[in-house]
Amino acid sequence: MSVTLTLLSLLAIVLLTAGTAVFVAAEFSLTALERSTVEANARSGDRRDQLVRRAHRTLSFQLSGAQVGISITTLATGFLAEPVLARLLHPALAAIGLPTQLVTGVALALAIVIATSLSMVYGELVPKNLAIARPVPTARFAAAPQVLFSTLFTPLIRLTNGTANWILRRMGIEPAEELRSARSAQELVSLVRNSARSGSLDPVTAQLVDRSLQFGDRTAEELMTPRSKIEALDADDTVDDLIAAAIRTGFSRFPIIRGDLDETIGMVHVKQVFEVPREKRATTPLARLARPIARVPSTLDGDAVMTQIRANGLQSALVVDEYGGTAGMVTVEDLIEEIVGDVRDEHDVLLPDVVRCGRGWRVSGLLRIDEVAAATGFRAPEGDYETIGGLVLEELGHIPQAGESVVLRAMDPNGTGPDSTRWLATVVQMEGRRIDVVEITQLPEEVRTDG
Repeated sequence: MSVTLTLLSLLAIVLLTAGTAVFVAAEFSLTALERSTVEANARSGDRRDQLVRRAHRTLSFQLSGAQVGISITTLATGFLAEPVLARLLHPALAAIGLPTQLVTGVALALAIVIATSLSMVYGELVPKNLAIARPVPTARFAAAPQVLFSTLFTPLIRLTNGTANWILRRMGIEPAEELRSARSAQELVSLVRNSARSGSLDPVTAQLVDRSLQFGDRTAEELMTPRSKIEALDADDTVDDLIAAAIRTGFSRFPIIRGDLDETIGMVHVKQVFEVPREKRATTPLARLARPIARVPSTLDGDAVMTQIRANGLQSALVVDEYGGTAGMVTVEDLIEEIVGDVRDEHDVLLPDVVRCGRGWRVSGLLRIDEVAAATGFRAPEGDYETIGGLVLEELGHIPQAGESVVLRAMDPNGTGPDSTRWLATVVQMEGRRIDVVEITQLPEEVRTDG
C-alpha cells in the first residue's frame, strides 16, 4: 500500500471517528435536555437553538438517525482501520522476532483492539460524557449535522424506527416522540431532597418546597385539629361568653353547637362581637350570630380542602368522618403550618411540638408519624394510626397512665422493611384518655441485642 493511500485511510479513520462522536453527542445531549430549556433557548437564541428545538421535537426520529449514523461510521471505521493498522504493525512485529506464521494473526488482533479502543474512547465515551456535562452547548454544536443526516437518510431511518415502534406496539407500549418532561410530585420531592443533600438548595428552601409538593397528598384528616382539641360554645351562650372564651383560649373562631360537635349549627368569629351593642351582649345568644360552616370529608385532599376554606369567609371547615360524625376542624392556619411550619402568634401557648430531652425527644402525642420521622429520625411501620400517640396506644393495647413505656419497632430509612433499631416510648402526660406528650429515645445497641 502506498504512503499516500495509507495517509488517506488514516485521515478517513479520523473523520469517521469524529462522525461517530457527533452522533453520540447529539444522542446524549438531546435526551439530557428538558423541553422547557429547549423552548426558552429557541425563543431568545439564534438558528442553532432553532435546530435544537426542531431535533428535540422529533426526538424519537433523531435518536434513530443517530443510531443509524453510529452504526455506519463504526462499521466503516472498523473496515478501514483494521487492515491499515495491521499492515503498519506487521513490520514491527516481524522485527521483534515474532514467528512468521504468527505475525499476520497477531497484527490483525492488535489492529482490532486498537481500532475498537480508539473508536470507543474518542468516538463514544468522550462525547457522551461531554454531552451529559454540557448538554446545551453540545446540542447546539451537534444538532445541525444530526438534522442534516436524518433528512438525507429519512427512508432508512423511517424503516428502522417504524420496525422498532411496531415491536413496541405489539408489546402493548405506545412509542413517544418526545421525552416526558413533566414530573410527578414524588419525583420532584426526590429531586429537591437530593439537591439539598448536594448543597444546591439551602435546607430552609428545600424544606419549604418539599412541604409544598407534599401538601396535595395530605388529607383533611391529617391536616385537621382533632375533635378533642376543639373549643366549642353552646347555641344558648351569649356574646359575653364568646368574649370570655376568646380571652381564655386565645382562639378567634368557635363552633356553635347544640349538645355536641355532631350538632354544630355554625361558627362565630370574635370580631362579630362588635356587631352587637355593649348593653345587649349579655342577652344575645350566639345562635343569632352563627354563620354556616363548610363541611368536608376526612379523605379530601389538601388542595381541595384549601379551595373549600378559601371559598368561605370564616376560613374554616369541619371535617366529617365516614360515619357522618365530626372528626375535627381545619382552618387556614392549619394549612399554612403544613407548608411553612409552626406558626404562632401572641395568643398561642409557646410549647413546641418537639423538644430535645437528653438522648431523646419529647413530642406532642398529636404529632403525625411523618412529622416525628422528620424531627427525630424515628420511622414507624405502617398501621391503623396517624399520630405517635396512636402508635403508642396500639402497642400498649390499653389507655395508659403517665409513666408507662413501650418498645417500638422502626423501619429502615427507605421504608421498605424493619430496621434493627428499637425505640423506647414513655407516656409523659395524659389529657383525659388521650396521650398528650410522649418521650421517645433510641435504645443503645446492646439493649436492642439483648432484647
